[in-house]
Amino acid sequence: MASFINEAGWDRALRVTLGVVLLYLGWAGVVGGTLGWIFKIGGFLPLVTGIAGWCALYAVFGITTCSRIPDRA
Repeated sequence: MASFINEAGWDRALRVTLGVVLLYLGWAGVVGGTLGWIFKIGGFLPLVTGIAGWCALYAVFGITTCSRIPDRA
């Protein structure tokens, strides 16, 4: 599974933090209305990609933030 990881540790931590913050702002009612719903739904994307360590856009464009190139076995 390590061959699919294209995010470095700092990138993953940043994404998880961003996802948690967006979800908190949306679900706690800090931000309401349409923007609150965008935060509620949009917060899952960085959270899931940060937990998984794989970003589809990174894969499409051949980007990686890892310091090492993953094994392509």
